[in-house]
Amino acid sequence: MSFADRLPAQLPRVLIDRAVSAALEEDLGLAGDLTSQATLHPNARATASLSAREPGVIAGLELAAAAFRLVGDGVTFEPKVADGDRVEAGGVVATVSGPARLVMSGERVALNFLNHLSGIATLTREYADAVAGTGAQICDTRKTTPGLRAFQKYAVRCGGGANHRYSLDDAILIKDNHIAVSGSVTAAYKAAEAFAGHLVAIEIEVQTLAELEEALAAGARVILLDNMDNDLLRRAVEINAGRAKLEASGGVKLERVRSIGETGVDYISTSQITMAAKPLDLGLDVVVEQ
Repeated sequence: MSFADRLPAQLPRVLIDRAVSAALEEDLGLAGDLTSQATLHPNARATASLSAREPGVIAGLELAAAAFRLVGDGVTFEPKVADGDRVEAGGVVATVSGPARLVMSGERVALNFLNHLSGIATLTREYADAVAGTGAQICDTRKTTPGLRAFQKYAVRCGGGANHRYSLDDAILIKDNHIAVSGSVTAAYKAAEAFAGHLVAIEIEVQTLAELEEALAAGARVILLDNMDNDLLRRAVEINAGRAKLEASGGVKLERVRSIGETGVDYISTSQITMAAKPLDLGLDVVVEQ
């Protein structure tokens, strides 16, 4: 299924309101927006255009809307695009109108979420476009900013990527340290298999072709190929012969990702899309009505 064919991603409102409320509380402090109180009449109204200053992919509109909704009564936020849409420089993303003090007070929280998440969506789309036609799917990792994981992973979906596990209780991923303590690939995998319920997915990480063969012999159905070069990845795909789903991970940069996809792996996971994405430059231009 292509990105265009998917149903749109969605976030639970309770998560949005909790995160945005905490951000507003942090920004407004105990006395509120002193600058707006000092300079703007209580009855002044404002209209604003939220626009892109560079091309990119939008994510986080619901959080931006919540910032203006929760800062006080009377602010209207009207999106002109949807999360996952591409925008060009100068494109209008949303309009905001209402009491000027409230518009100003909600601006930074709205933009902080929207700029950050749109940056992730934009970089993810670059990765997804780079592997288009190879059959490989771009995935994120658990390397996320504490407290923002749900939103960053949402932005990955908006950019055309897929989510790896959300947390340690989401699935079993046996890594090199688990294998070292367990004693072997086989021992670790068999222990996980005996422990897991029938709906719990198990993935095991391998670093060599010998470990790959051991994992396959143990019955592994999802295998992470850690820090392998492209020649090793191609050999791993040949050895696997379709028995397990293969995920390439480790050192996945944009300039290399296409060649990784062409090795025949099923998934490519990278922390770059959540940890190295620069914010998308979006701004709010306000005209105050007296």
